[in-house]
This record gives sequence, C-alpha cells and structure tokens, in this order.
Amino acid sequence: MVAGLTGRAGILLCRGVAVTLDERHRRILFAVVTEYIASGKPVSSRQIAKRYTVGLSPATIRNVLADLEESELLHQPHTSAGRVPTDAGFRFFVDAMATAGEISDAHRTALIDRLRALAPGDDAVRATGQLLSHLTGTATIIARPSVADARLDQLRFIRLAGDRTLAVLVMRSGSVENRVVVTELTVDDHILERVNNYLAELVGGRTLRAVRDLLAVRLATEQGQYQHLRQQAQRMIEATVEGQAESASVVIEGQGALFDRPEFGDAEKIRSYLNAFEEKQKLLELLERTLETDGVQVFIGHEAALSEVQDISVISSPYRRDGSSIGSFGIVGPTRMDYRQYVPLVGFAADVLSDLLDGRLPGTSKDS
Repeated sequence: MVAGLTGRAGILLCRGVAVTLDERHRRILFAVVTEYIASGKPVSSRQIAKRYTVGLSPATIRNVLADLEESELLHQPHTSAGRVPTDAGFRFFVDAMATAGEISDAHRTALIDRLRALAPGDDAVRATGQLLSHLTGTATIIARPSVADARLDQLRFIRLAGDRTLAVLVMRSGSVENRVVVTELTVDDHILERVNNYLAELVGGRTLRAVRDLLAVRLATEQGQYQHLRQQAQRMIEATVEGQAESASVVIEGQGALFDRPEFGDAEKIRSYLNAFEEKQKLLELLERTLETDGVQVFIGHEAALSEVQDISVISSPYRRDGSSIGSFGIVGPTRMDYRQYVPLVGFAADVLSDLLDGRLPGTSKDS
C-alpha cells in the first residue's frame, strides 16, 4: 500500500488551469511516481494492479491512467509503453508526499558524526555538501558569496615583507580565507596589534564591506585617540575589499557520483548536465531564491530554468547563523529522485550545519 494517500482531493495548477484529483486518481498517480522512482521504467496498469492495493480492476486503472495523461500529469513515451510522470506529476507528488518523509537513522548518524569530526578551520559547508553527494548519488551545488560580502567572525592582519600584509578572514560559515594585500603603509607589529584589537570590536557578524563603511562613517564623524588607528584600519580594509571584488560563486561537488547513475549511460545527457553546471549565474540565482524562503525548496524540470537539460531536479535549503540565513546548498540530479528520502535529508543537513555554526553540537536543539 502506498503510504499517505488519504485526505481531500488534490488540486494542481497545470498551465494555469486547476486540475482536481479525487482519491482514486491520487492513489494511481502516487503509485506510478513511486514505481517510476524505484525502477526508472514506464509503469503499466498491470504493475500497479499487482504491486499496490488500490482496490480497482485493471480496466479501471487503465481509465484512470488515461485521465492522468489527459491532465498532463503522466506521459506515455510510446503507444505500447506504460506511463511516466511529467514535471507536473512529480510536483503534485512532492507537494503532497515529500514533507511526510523522515530522515533515516543511518543518514542522521552519518551527518552528525561527519560534522562533529571536523577540525577547527575546516570548511563545514563544503564537508556537508560532499557528504550529501555521497549519501544521495547526486551532485551538490553550494552558493558562495564573495569574500567581501561574507559575514565574518574574525579579521586579522599579519605583517609580511615590505608593503605587503596578510589578511586572515574567518567566515561565519566556518571557512578561512588568507589574502595577501598591498598597501602603502609600513607599520610595526605593535601598531598592527592595536589595529587588530580595534577591528575585533567591529567585525563580529559584519561583512568586509560593512566594516569598511562603518570605519568611513567613524572617520568622518568622530575624533579622539583612535583616529589614527581608524585611518590605518580603513586603508588596510579598503585594500582587502579591492582585492576581493569577485562576485559570488557556485561550488559543485560530486559530479562523478551523479554520472555513475544508470540514467547517464547516454553521453548526450552527460554533456547536457555539464553544460548546465557551466551556467553558474543561473545556479546562483536558483540558490538565492532558496535564501528568500524558510525551508527546503524543490525545483523540478523546467522550474530549475537550466536550458540545456529538462530531466533535472534541485532540492535546496538555506543554512543559518544566529537565526539568519547566510548561505544555501542543494543536491542536483534527475527528476527520478527519492523525494521522500532526500527532502528531509537536505533539511536535516541544513539544521545540523546551522547547529555547528551556532557553536552547538551538531544535531542538538537550542533548548537542549
């Protein structure tokens, strides 16, 4: 029996027209989607009659399948074949069923153990993405803001030879960036330490650009003993920002795991996915849409707006620090995904990562 099939008739907008499904049509649609996710092959009325307790005759099942095809929720690749879900069919299934899924104990343990094992300075976001790819057999995309726009926990400058200085930026995501910047200043270690101490009071949670702008305001409106330090700090921050003018970027992990799936026996499909992964701006826009929401988002087929490939889905989620979204990641693979397993997995991964970034043991609640 397919789980979770009780309840009111479902309604879906298909090309702007409301499609209403009664209980019978929902049962058959969900059976087809579940079977197709498991096998990757068109699903026949005979398969449904044999494997699912739907209480209908084979003739009635065939009529329901025809209705679902007419509603553009199913598609028949050729006359003698069974049916496969369309993007709209997958969407109906995901909206109705995916939120009912629960993360498996094995996945829960793997995520918690992996993040608890990280050493200080390890890139927690990338480690989470790599593990998601391993657990799901999909690729992972991670939105990385530019260094100048990432929220900082710490910023320190270390004097090098001549007019060069090393900027050490510790991000709230857990990653660390070292950047050599060139200034016209030559300062001794004592002055540099005072600059670092002054910046320590300003940095917490701000971006590099925000720290620069705050210093500019203070230079213009305040006087006193810290004015010289502000000037020194402002020049060093300005040089660091100018050296980090690159835009936000997308990191992709696990393409090898994705292309090992049976769907990618076709070289043309691999090519189309590789082209889609080159559309970094579109991928970034997709993940930025996730940042505007409060939970896991699922983009199916044409919703992902990646022109080279139609058979694609993205399951993404923001992760947080101190209650605010600071980034997002998602898994990418064919529309034939196990949504009931992967949607809660991605959501839990975001929660565990957020725990870590908030200084809690991964997998614990704020109240524990």
